[in-house]
Amino acid sequence: MDKTLSLSICQMKTGKDKDANLKKAEKMIAAAALEGAEMVILPEVFNSPYQAELFPRYAESFPGPSTDFLAAAAHKHGLCVVGGTIIERDSQGKIYNSSFVFDERGELIGRHRKAHLFDINIPGRISFHESDTLAAGENITIVRYRSHLFALMICYDCRFPELARAAALEGAELLVIPAAFNTTTGPAHWQLLMRCRAVDNQLFVAAASPARNPSASYQAWGHSLVVDPWGDILQEAGSGEEIIHARLDFSRLEQVRQELPLLRQRRKDLYRLDYKAPGNGIV
Repeated sequence: MDKTLSLSICQMKTGKDKDANLKKAEKMIAAAALEGAEMVILPEVFNSPYQAELFPRYAESFPGPSTDFLAAAAHKHGLCVVGGTIIERDSQGKIYNSSFVFDERGELIGRHRKAHLFDINIPGRISFHESDTLAAGENITIVRYRSHLFALMICYDCRFPELARAAALEGAELLVIPAAFNTTTGPAHWQLLMRCRAVDNQLFVAAASPARNPSASYQAWGHSLVVDPWGDILQEAGSGEEIIHARLDFSRLEQVRQELPLLRQRRKDLYRLDYKAPGNGIV
């Protein structure tokens, strides 16, 4: 079994023009492929502005322009593409914040719909209500790529440790988290949360943010990063547009879990976690 995986995170700046966003994503995926990436991760809502009131305008069905692009890019470059997220409209007209994953053949191998909607109000700093336009997903999403399992979480999902622990108990070795933290929550919690999820569950975390766009109404924090199972940061971006690369060595995960066997030492006589059996989110 291959013990390593090379991944790249494309921290791209998004604007109002969907076609321009897709073209930029293609250029960044191509650049990551030239660096030897086997998996490329795009940020949350990579094809449109992150504004709740605009979500219905940008929503599209599957298959649609953005997922067709993701499938074609994965096949063209021969790698796994985690398509950040797009705003998805289902056959009943419900709108979700969804992440689609395609393998190197361009086949859909996973979809996660954001399970925890970002509804917050910090007076004088930020107010945002995804539930005004979005519906919540219902799945814990585990995806198998080659010989490895990874779980998909979207932004606010990462604040709920039960979700990450459920994924770890199902064998996830990596959490992939497209996330658009902002300039209020980002400096306070971004790095802290990603390192906590990695340490608590002894797995890798790859968190993909949009780049900061000074002209946007929502200011993304940026600072995409990759964390190892010991909580060490392997790579971290700044606030601007860039691609970061990391090679995950899963023997490191095995070492950490052997030396500090947290998952085996859980007191199931005192507490338990009840959850739905996870699937790949494809319906």
